[in-house]
Amino acid sequence: MVKRRAPDLHALVDSWELSLRAQRKSPETVKTYRTGVEQYLDFCREHDRPLIIDKSNVNAFTAHLLDAGREATTVRSRQLGVRRFSEWLADEDEIPTDPLTGIKSPKLDDKVVHPLTDDQLRDLLKACAGRELRERRDTALIRFMVETGTRAGEIVGLLVSDVDLKAGVAVVRRGKGGKGRSVPFGPQTGQAIDRYMRVRREHRLAGTDALWLGDRGKGFSYDGLYRSLTYRARLAGLEGFHPHQLRHTAAHRWLAAGGSEGGLMAVAGWTRPDMLQRYTKARAAERAAAEARDLNLGDL
Repeated sequence: MVKRRAPDLHALVDSWELSLRAQRKSPETVKTYRTGVEQYLDFCREHDRPLIIDKSNVNAFTAHLLDAGREATTVRSRQLGVRRFSEWLADEDEIPTDPLTGIKSPKLDDKVVHPLTDDQLRDLLKACAGRELRERRDTALIRFMVETGTRAGEIVGLLVSDVDLKAGVAVVRRGKGGKGRSVPFGPQTGQAIDRYMRVRREHRLAGTDALWLGDRGKGFSYDGLYRSLTYRARLAGLEGFHPHQLRHTAAHRWLAAGGSEGGLMAVAGWTRPDMLQRYTKARAAERAAAEARDLNLGDL
């Protein structure tokens, strides 16, 4: 029996990415998965490990990332990319079986992400003051994200045709897991988007359907959103800010204003209650105290 040669993993990454796109994975998911595999292959080469996928290599790669101080969520994401690649290799008969079946993911820390206060949100919006495209865009982005709780990747993927300013509704066509939904927004957010849209008419790419455009005549990606919003946060004096914090903030504000959990799940695109609890637990005690005061159960 002829021994099967190990596949050239570097040469197969592009084919795998094509398969992910054919499955309609989001561009952000494709990028995240590919980053995990590329970092894994770099690790194997730099540490003189065989360029194959097996549990020993992957566990060493995972431990290396954790030892380097990477967040457990990041390490889990990188490992997941390698696992998806391994599954594809087996499905495509590039390897006999998937060697990573049953491998364990890093345990996630139960981190609490604190939402922004109303004062911090006002400071963030003040940091976007101005009439140029960049200022109008960032104002609209922040208002939309903090009102709807939409994911950053979903925001970047919005089209002009997805937004109905008169109705105050935007359509997220491809949310997490390929699920679409409608998200409502109020007059202030609508006004911010309208102001941005009017400045957008002068952009070199104004004829394209992508809603958000970059300055200097460029397009707008997740990296652009991250850089733009973290820049505004620095101007506002917010420490440790991450754009994902706006999703936590939106969830907290919804419940604090008396919105239902079911309504929040529908708008935010969650299908499991545990995700709602994860995003809103930082201020759960605060909301419970406010509710208790309103109930006034001690009044006998």
